[in-house]
Amino acid sequence: MSVQVVSAAAAAKVPEVELKDLSPSEAEPQLGLSTAAVSAMAPPAGGGDPEAPAPVAERPPAPGPGSGPAAALSPAAGKVPQASAMKRSDPHHQHQRHRDGGEALVSPDGTVTEAPRTVKKVLMETLGALGAQCRWAACNIYSTLNEVAAALAENGFPVFAWKGESEDDFWWCIDRCVNVEGWQPNMILDDGGDLTHWIYKKYPNMFKKIKGIVEESVTGVHRLYQLSKAGKLCVPAMNVNDSVTKQKFDNLYCCRESILDGLKRTTDMMFGGKQVVVCGYGEVGKGCCAALKAMGSIVYVTEIDPICALQACMDGFRLVKLNEVIRQVDIVITCTGNKNVVTREHLDRMKNSCIVCNMGHSNTEIDVASLRTPELTWERVRSQVDHVIWPDGKRIVLLAEGRLLNLSCSTVPTFVLSITATTQALALIELYNAPEGRYKQDVYLLPKKMDEYVASLHLPTFDAHLTELTDEQAKYLGLNKNGPFKPNYYRY
Repeated sequence: MSVQVVSAAAAAKVPEVELKDLSPSEAEPQLGLSTAAVSAMAPPAGGGDPEAPAPVAERPPAPGPGSGPAAALSPAAGKVPQASAMKRSDPHHQHQRHRDGGEALVSPDGTVTEAPRTVKKVLMETLGALGAQCRWAACNIYSTLNEVAAALAENGFPVFAWKGESEDDFWWCIDRCVNVEGWQPNMILDDGGDLTHWIYKKYPNMFKKIKGIVEESVTGVHRLYQLSKAGKLCVPAMNVNDSVTKQKFDNLYCCRESILDGLKRTTDMMFGGKQVVVCGYGEVGKGCCAALKAMGSIVYVTEIDPICALQACMDGFRLVKLNEVIRQVDIVITCTGNKNVVTREHLDRMKNSCIVCNMGHSNTEIDVASLRTPELTWERVRSQVDHVIWPDGKRIVLLAEGRLLNLSCSTVPTFVLSITATTQALALIELYNAPEGRYKQDVYLLPKKMDEYVASLHLPTFDAHLTELTDEQAKYLGLNKNGPFKPNYYRY
């Protein structure tokens, strides 16, 4: 996932989303939206997932903030001005610079190939086709695919990201993304809340012309609710993370597949018989547990919520406290969005070669900072795999330095992310087109009708055929034949 700052420049090109009533106690409004507006992001009927992009070579050493401008990739003629990919050039890198300033993938035999059409690339292209001017920075220092960043820049999108940024690089890229003379964003599309936080901190005057924020992560949504509660949220915000088409698909199904992919790519391990503790049994935790159980692992769960805890028990997992199993487990996975879930005390008590990783969002779930002490030795064994070695020779295997495993160490299924990207696009359209006064300075969920619409766009991929209610059936259930089909309080 990546962070975009979006400036919707051509409102006339953006389709209207008709929402006549936002009261949760009354019938939900009908959605008036052209299918063509977002159908470009839905997979073609009868098609499966697009081919996953190839791994990217490590980024060459880059100077820190303030040490000079990055090499710019000039946009193609007629595209959005000022396009640049913030990535340093290297004669041995897998990318080759074109005469027009762009980049493309170059295979070992010298063949130039087209960069892959990932979901985020399609999302940017779709927003551009709808009339938006977009600038892009990363939400995670390891999540950027360099070839995708290069392809976006070549097509005229200013890109400020590369794989393997330092912490300083990360904030420098966000600053370069928004700190442009004469440029004013009017929408923010965020993943984690870092971009929103940076604008609040450095450029608060920008919010005078920003119409709304769309946020798709637990961490970012938590920050928005904190701002709202403190009376400091100065624009409306859409909580996409808790939309049904995000929670039940991206969080659950995406993590169910990417957890195995990430662990396989980094450790080459077998899962059968391994003892695993998964911290958190929300949608992400449920997906991870289901995947590991299916592979023959013995799975324990930790939880603070008695409802999620009971679900874990009914799904056949043993509910424990982390201290009870920390000495015996082979893998520790955090899925909470919280901080200090795995502490130095836990790390000290883990057995030799225990694998530790994070599937939440923030890199604070595992107390990695406590491991950077003189008595412990860090050994980089492969990209984003570190052995942390204790004085007695015990070592743990830390993946992605405690950052998000599936964004850092694996591919993510593009089909399920297409669902999330479509939801994000609809949220941006809704906030941008909303008449003054419809949304206050608060955090909102998308109407259920929009969730249903997103799902309907993706059904043709499976050659799926929805049953339609008869007039008699619709009257009996008290529903509109075209939906929404569930009340707001329904739990999927």
